[in-house]
Amino acid sequence: MTDTKRFSMSRRGLLLAAPAAFLAACTRNGASGQIISDTASAAFADSEWRDLTEAQWKERLSPLAYRVLREEATERAFTSPLNDEKREGVFHCAGCDLAIFDSNTKYDSGTGWPSFWDYRPGTLGFKEDNKLWMTRTEYHCARCGGHHGHVFEDGPRPTGLRYCNNGVALTFKPA
Repeated sequence: MTDTKRFSMSRRGLLLAAPAAFLAACTRNGASGQIISDTASAAFADSEWRDLTEAQWKERLSPLAYRVLREEATERAFTSPLNDEKREGVFHCAGCDLAIFDSNTKYDSGTGWPSFWDYRPGTLGFKEDNKLWMTRTEYHCARCGGHHGHVFEDGPRPTGLRYCNNGVALTFKPA
């Protein structure tokens, strides 16, 4: 097989696979992911935030925040002003106002989303996410269950973790 034929076949395969990859990225995985660690969420099991209806969430949140927090969507990279936030303060869940990240754990990961190397204990629940043909660890607000993002093992010291958060899922309160 010539290099030209090999290239055109792989290009054709890529073009045919791209729509499937896009659909997988945009498809809601929802509760089908396996719970990895949910002791934090169990502490908030009786929270009034867990009793809100989808209609009530839609009234409280912008359409994009609703899609991210309630339907596990992802905002486009480099669209959140919180990605550039550098002041001292605390990042809260945009759904229920739970304080999740301290500003001293935020760093510029270059990914286009606000990234943190640690979170406040007891504020996140985790589950397995198998979208995009790979296994990732997804995290949610422990109090309201809102989807925030994924954690990766390519962050800075001291944890080596990167909590890659959708900016629309957060609010910032300066110190």
